[in-house]
Amino acid sequence: MKKLWISLTYLVFIILLIIPVIKIFTGAWADGWSGFADALSRKQSIHALMMTGIIVVVVTAINTVFGVMLALYLVRASWISHRMKQFMNSIVDLPFAVSPVIGGLMIVLLLGPSSIMGAFFEDIGFKVVYALPGMILATLFVTFPLMVREVMPVLQEIGSQQEEAASTLGAYSWYTFWHVTWPSIRWGVIYGVVLTVARSLGEFGAVLVVSGNIMNKTQTATTLVYQDVENFNVVAANSIALVLAAFSVGLLLLMEWAKKRKEVH
Repeated sequence: MKKLWISLTYLVFIILLIIPVIKIFTGAWADGWSGFADALSRKQSIHALMMTGIIVVVVTAINTVFGVMLALYLVRASWISHRMKQFMNSIVDLPFAVSPVIGGLMIVLLLGPSSIMGAFFEDIGFKVVYALPGMILATLFVTFPLMVREVMPVLQEIGSQQEEAASTLGAYSWYTFWHVTWPSIRWGVIYGVVLTVARSLGEFGAVLVVSGNIMNKTQTATTLVYQDVENFNVVAANSIALVLAAFSVGLLLLMEWAKKRKEVH
């Protein structure tokens, strides 16, 4: 019976992951190297990949700083009441419970051109929705829990004894963080960064709603794939999808290699 379940697991894995990846690869190379190169060298492809790169860098940086900070507050801050921590935990998990499309719609309703706040920002020359800031906000909404949920269990596991000892000996909070807390949580932070990058690369629903998918202006790699599929430009869609998949898989493999190196040493 055990062998049967293992075989079924492998079968599901092959059907849901391996076969689609193979189809994407073969579809990207259907017209050979020239078709693959032409798909990636298009003006819209270069712009979309550049926009995706900007979003990934900004979102990862913001998530790392504020995610680690919030995780520290939720685990260590004694001045926050238990009920408030429960409420904050619920807010952190909200993107897991809400569809990304709904998250994007909320941003449009709050900061769109027809809203009070959106009109104010546009009057001062700062456009949020249907522009890069809105796309960054939408991706932040989707990815924010990843860093917090990676760091919190590590903080709970290591406890606060070493940090309290450092504080008792007169160490400043920043010194305590970098020399006591950080060495213990860095692998949780690194894995959170990897997950954030991978999720940001693949985000579609929230970004599609907020960006408007305007070619050469507010188009990301995923929304360009969607447009190419709609226009039956299958080779181009597969080519961009292959680049995104290769980057994400490569990042995860690099992370696993680094973890094994750490365990060896």
